[in-house]
Amino acid sequence: MSMLHIGEIMNRILPKPQALEVTSVYEFVKRELPPRENILAPWLPVQGLTMIYAPRGIGKTHVALGIAHAVANGTTFLNWSAPKPRSVLYLDGEMPATLMQERLKALMKDPTQKPKALFQLLTPDLQHGAMPDLATYKGQEMLEPHLKDIDLIIIDNISTLCRNSKENEADSWLPVQDWALTQRAAGKSILFIHHAGKGGHQRGTSKREDILDTVIALKRPDDYNAKDGAIFQVTFEKARCFMGNDAEGFEAQLIINNDVHEWQTRAIPGTMYEQVISMAKQGLKQKEIAEKMNLDKSGVSRYIKTAHQEGRIQ
Repeated sequence: MSMLHIGEIMNRILPKPQALEVTSVYEFVKRELPPRENILAPWLPVQGLTMIYAPRGIGKTHVALGIAHAVANGTTFLNWSAPKPRSVLYLDGEMPATLMQERLKALMKDPTQKPKALFQLLTPDLQHGAMPDLATYKGQEMLEPHLKDIDLIIIDNISTLCRNSKENEADSWLPVQDWALTQRAAGKSILFIHHAGKGGHQRGTSKREDILDTVIALKRPDDYNAKDGAIFQVTFEKARCFMGNDAEGFEAQLIINNDVHEWQTRAIPGTMYEQVISMAKQGLKQKEIAEKMNLDKSGVSRYIKTAHQEGRIQ
């Protein structure tokens, strides 16, 4: 029996690639496709890939848990709203179980009341071995059985849950990227939580952002004082599916009263909102403000209405 060429052997072992489906643009634009909905308006869409990054200790996990709770219950968090409850799988890569439990109790307010949709948690202290490494196919396979019926996967954080991916090497991110795109094709959304580097930008390769719909940065205010606790500015660095007022940044602060967590938000000084208030106090009419700031009148009207409600304008 003659020996087979190595190429023939590999062809027999490896699965054949699936046939590609190519369509004409004319036929494509006539297709009836469902409108893209939001899991958390305005920035986290269905089948969306997103990221929030910040320096250590700024409150990334507080924000990620707040988002998860809002999505699972169809409620609001900060300036964002979930149109309806959707299922969430929260992957925690580093929190002690005791601290995670404390934060969830404070967030839920009434721990005896179940979330309206499935809200699942995978956390290190409850495992018999290591947490899955999503930068490896083995880690992805470990997680797969737990993804059924999940709408939103929150990965907190990239450093602890994508360990085999070298942060500064673009190619090492490809296994995670391919996995994320596979999940999107299956109808799921992903929120990656990541650290900021010394320069203030997201740590490691910028290739991570290529496939993302939204990138949010959390940064300390210039006049930050440690006694202020969890306070940060929310800035949209990438906004693929929204614009205008929806993409306006804001400042958020966590207020803790008797172990109950409450969030307060306000405009960042110097933003469009603050400029509108300043012009309104000078006596300019809404039409004049819209012309000067190159805004639509409805946007100016919303700013003015909010300012009245907050008592900023009499």
